[in-house]
Amino acid sequence: MSKIDRIEELQNILKEDKTDFQARRELAVLLLDSNFPEEAMQNFLYLSKIFNTDSSIFYNLGITYEKLKELDKAENAYLKAIELAPEEIDSQYNLGLVYIDKHEYEKAIDCFEKVLEKDNKDSNSYFSSGLCYLKLNKLDAAKYYFQRTIELNDEDIYAHFYLANVLKEQGELDGARENLYKVLEISPDYSWAYFNLASMDYEVGFVEGAIDNLEKTLEYNPKDIDAYKIYAKILTKENETDKALEIVKRAIENCPSEGDLYYILAQINKLNGSNSEYIKNMTEALKCSSTLSIAPKLIKKEMDEFLK
Repeated sequence: MSKIDRIEELQNILKEDKTDFQARRELAVLLLDSNFPEEAMQNFLYLSKIFNTDSSIFYNLGITYEKLKELDKAENAYLKAIELAPEEIDSQYNLGLVYIDKHEYEKAIDCFEKVLEKDNKDSNSYFSSGLCYLKLNKLDAAKYYFQRTIELNDEDIYAHFYLANVLKEQGELDGARENLYKVLEISPDYSWAYFNLASMDYEVGFVEGAIDNLEKTLEYNPKDIDAYKIYAKILTKENETDKALEIVKRAIENCPSEGDLYYILAQINKLNGSNSEYIKNMTEALKCSSTLSIAPKLIKKEMDEFLK
C-alpha cells in the first residue's frame, strides 16, 4: 500500500472514531513524511493536548514547524520535548539547527555541545558547531570543529569544503587545496570546489589553472554568475577582450536578467572602442536594475559623461 493510500485509509478510520489515537499518530507521521506539514501539524497539536507528556509528539511537532518556517514555534516544541526527555539528543540537535536559522549562533553551539556531552562521536554536531563558529568569524574554533568532523567522517564533503575556506582565509593555501581536492574526489561535479580553486589560482597569478577550473565550474553550474565575472576579468586583464566578450555573452545566454553581466559587457565594448555597443549594453543593464550591484544612478551618470 502506498503512503497516500494509507493516509486515506487512516483518515477514513478517524472519521468513524476520532479517539483512535494510534491511527491519528500514524497519520500525523505519514503526513509529515509525505510533505503535508499543515495537515501533520493539526494532528500533532491535537495529540499534544491529550498526551502532553509524550516527548516524541513535541519532537515531531518541532520538525513540522521547521518545515513551515515557524521557527519560534519549532523552538518551543523542541524545548518542551527536551524538558520531557532530556536524555534524548535528537531534540537538542534539532533545536540547534533552529537557532542557526534564527542566527542565534551561541545558543546553537550550546545545543550541539550538549549533544556532544552525551555522544562525543556525533560528527553532525561537530560540523554544525563549525558552521556557527565560522558565522561568528572565530576561524580557529571553526577549523577545530571541521577537523573533528573529518576525523569522524572523512567522506563529509561539506566539512572538507568549509575547512578549505577557513584555511584559505588563514593563508594556508596548500591545506585549502588539499581539502578541495578531497571534495572533488568524493563528488567530482561539486562546482563550488572548482570555483574556489580557480579563485586561489587567480590570486597567486596562475592564470592557466584559474581558467581551467573556471571552465570546470561552468561545466557543472552554467548559471554561476561569479564564475563568469572572474573569468571575464581575467581575460580582460590578459588583453583577450574578444574571448572576454564571448564569455559574457555565454553568461547572458544562461542568465539573461543579470544586470551586472550587461554592465561588464558594456565595459569590454568600451575598451574595444565599440561605442554603440557600450551604450546598448549600459541601457540593457539599467533595464535589469534589480540585479545590479552598482547603483543605477551611477550607471546613468557614467553614460551621461560618456555622451558629452
